[in-house]
Amino acid sequence: MNSSVYQPFKNFDFKYKNCFLSGDTFNSPIQEVNILPAWLLQVANYTGEEQIKLLDESVRSYNALKVPCNTEVLEHFIQPLEEKVAAAFAKGYQGVSQLEERELFQWIGKFMYGLIYIEMNAAIRLQQLSGDGLNMSQGLMHKFGNLNTMIQSIYLDVVFEDFTPWSIVVVPLEQTDHYFSFRDEINTLTFSLKLKDFGIIACLQDNGTNKKFHQEILDSIAGKALSEQQYEELCARFFYSAFLFNRLPEYGVMPVEGTIYIDAMPLKGTLNKPLFDVWQHKTYGQVLENFWKPWNLTLFEIIKDPTAPVSYFHPPFLPEV
Repeated sequence: MNSSVYQPFKNFDFKYKNCFLSGDTFNSPIQEVNILPAWLLQVANYTGEEQIKLLDESVRSYNALKVPCNTEVLEHFIQPLEEKVAAAFAKGYQGVSQLEERELFQWIGKFMYGLIYIEMNAAIRLQQLSGDGLNMSQGLMHKFGNLNTMIQSIYLDVVFEDFTPWSIVVVPLEQTDHYFSFRDEINTLTFSLKLKDFGIIACLQDNGTNKKFHQEILDSIAGKALSEQQYEELCARFFYSAFLFNRLPEYGVMPVEGTIYIDAMPLKGTLNKPLFDVWQHKTYGQVLENFWKPWNLTLFEIIKDPTAPVSYFHPPFLPEV
């Protein structure tokens, strides 16, 4: 096996010819695999025919969301990770909270990158049909490329030197029979998932800053089971702060004798401004309205007091504006 880092964004290698994760560093066949594994569909009581809309406005079933994968990578690295996560999910919060954050990062990152791969393939096909250049910001491609490098830790020996690239929160929920649901925001690489008696929130490339941003509320709820409204409110806070995060993390990647060392550059860089843009309660209220749709709370009701949006946390620990 070649231990060098695979970099698909250098030549836009999204044509279903090479392994989405390794670029085929193993001499074994390629097969297409679902990015939503069969065990998860089964736990969610899904048939796989449920549909999702992609960024190009096309609609596909979950079963149609496939990426090419090297069979050796799949059998020796991805499947053991899936089995470990599946066993944890089966135990609910007790099991998921015992997973290493690195394993959750790899699992969520693999799913998110699988979606990115499918979106990139669609973008390339549209480019070929229209004759236009690929219309995607360099910043986004840089961010996606970094995620791809980091999830290669699934099959390579990767060391994150004195930092974690992610913010991940696992919380217990009051109800123990939640149906499966997830949200993802590809531009900010933010993800949330709810199932049984647990919820997961993850920002995949912020070097832990979103977790620090919300540390006060996280400390206040430590060990407490959240209501549905509280969990969705917490998700809204993370999704909004991820949008406000105004840095593009830079990393040094150094392969040494079969190990890939990744070092984070200082986020402050040459900029004197804060890491997050200014929190606006009205904009946050719009995000929260979307997360609270099941309870029919309107934006007007949420920000009836512009200085104190509605919250199911007491005290709410919202940023001062």
